[in-house]
Amino acid sequence: MRELRSMAPLTLFPRRHNGRDAVVHLVSSATAPLGGDELLLDIRVGPGATLHLSGVAATLALPGLHGEPSTSTVDIEVADGGSLEYRPEPTVVTARANHTAVLRAALAENSYFRTREVLVLGRAGERPGRLTTTVAVTRGDLPVLRQTQSIGDPGLDASLAVLAGRRVLATELEVGGEPRPAASGEWWSRVPLAAGATITTSLAADAVVALKGLGC
Repeated sequence: MRELRSMAPLTLFPRRHNGRDAVVHLVSSATAPLGGDELLLDIRVGPGATLHLSGVAATLALPGLHGEPSTSTVDIEVADGGSLEYRPEPTVVTARANHTAVLRAALAENSYFRTREVLVLGRAGERPGRLTTTVAVTRGDLPVLRQTQSIGDPGLDASLAVLAGRRVLATELEVGGEPRPAASGEWWSRVPLAAGATITTSLAADAVVALKGLGC
């Protein structure tokens, strides 16, 4: 690890171990994101390096005092021969929250990237606020995935074309791993993408079942 800097509410803790891979935990050291917050996480993986970055606790997207929106941006670069596994814990969209999350990843052709996103619509018995997520991933000169989705509209969330009334949406993207064929089951699917990528999506009433749909 050549450089590690952070400040509340996103705090990074390196884990001591004897392996060659770098392991870092991402901790929410203060309540965030609150309405009005603008959070940024930059991740750079050098040539041949391996980083495992994982969350420790769920993220609560909370409303601002006057209804201000909040944003979080994750910018990723993985160099040739580099490997990154980025696994944040679930994001819970609480009532009246208005949050936008952006993930941008620029990957070298000979690199590996795996990330998981779990979105939970509100706490137990709570109507969720609004969340817009954007994912833009490239590998070399090729676009892998460019996707934007908005949740929090009761009519749309109940539609079979969106969430089918489920409370949890889990997605896993893998770029550069072993090729896996398309497959599907009850409320989950796996789809091959361009540039040697695969995306798996799972819908469920709770996070435990949704993660099982991803094979976790």
